[in-house]
Amino acid sequence: MEIIPKILRRKRFYLLAGIFILIGFLYSFLDLRYSDKNMIRKTSKNHFGYTAQVHHYDTLDRHMRYVEIGNNSKPLLVFLHGAPSSSAFWVSFLKDSTLLDRVKMLAPDRPGYGYSEYGNPETSVSKQAALISYILRKKRHLHQQIILHGSSYGGTLAARIAMDYPDLVDGIILQSASTAPGEEKTYSITHPTSKPPLSWLVPSSIQMANYEKLSHKEELEKMLPHWGNIIAPTIILHGTKDGLIYPSNATFSKERLVNSPFVELIWAEGKGHNLTWTKRELLLETISRMVDITAEMKVEPL
Repeated sequence: MEIIPKILRRKRFYLLAGIFILIGFLYSFLDLRYSDKNMIRKTSKNHFGYTAQVHHYDTLDRHMRYVEIGNNSKPLLVFLHGAPSSSAFWVSFLKDSTLLDRVKMLAPDRPGYGYSEYGNPETSVSKQAALISYILRKKRHLHQQIILHGSSYGGTLAARIAMDYPDLVDGIILQSASTAPGEEKTYSITHPTSKPPLSWLVPSSIQMANYEKLSHKEELEKMLPHWGNIIAPTIILHGTKDGLIYPSNATFSKERLVNSPFVELIWAEGKGHNLTWTKRELLLETISRMVDITAEMKVEPL
C-alpha cells in the first residue's frame, strides 16, 4: 500500500527538480545580455580591427547603455532589438566586415533590457523613442545619414522615433516589425506570468517582454495619428509565415507611410519571424541598398 504514495512523492520530487533546473536555465540563458567587457570582446573580432566602445548615459530619469563600432566618417546604422532581447542580439552583425565597410553601427539596450536598467520596464513607446533620440542627436553632427533598423518590437520603436524626430532619421528598415494594433500572437502564459507569484519565477527579460506585450496594442493605437510624420525612405521585410507578428503588419505599415518618398515591401517567402537567422543575406543586402538610397536623397539638386 506504501508503494503508490512513494512513487507519487518521487514523481513530485523529479517534477520540482525539473522545474528548478528549467528556471536556472532560463535565468542563465534568457538573461540575453553581455557585460561591457564581453560586448567589447565579442564585437572587436573583426576584419578591420575596430575596437567596439560601450557607453552609458542618463536622461529622462533613466540609465541607458549602447555599443558602437566603426568609422565616424560613414553613415550610422542603429540596430533596435525586440523582446526579450538586448544589444547582444546584434553581435554577429556588429562585427560583420561587409557592414563595417559601409557603415558605423550603434546598438542600444532598450529600457528594461541589457544594461539599460535591466528589469525596470518602460512600456511607453514614445518615452523609449525619447530615450534613444537623446543619443541620436548627440551623434547627428558626425553622420549625415542615420538609418534605423528595427526588428520586431524594435521596429515599433524605429517607426515611433521617425514619427517624433523626423530630423534624426534618414532611412528605416522595418524587419518583422509590430505596427498594426492587435495583429500579433499573445501566448496564454503571458497573462499569468506577468503577475506575482509566477512573475517571480521568470527572468527579468521575460517579465519585460510580458509588460510590453500586454500594453502594445494601446501603444500602437497611440501611434495611428502620427504615421504621416514619417518622411524617411522605408524598406519593410516580413516573413509570409510569421506566426508571432502577423504579415498583416507589413501591409499595414506600407499603407500608412503616405509621406515617405520611398516605400518597398519585401516578402520572405515561407519564412517565419526570425529573419535575422533565416534570411541574413537579405538583411545585409537591404542595409547596403538603404545606404545607397539615403545617400542619393541627401544629394542636393544642382
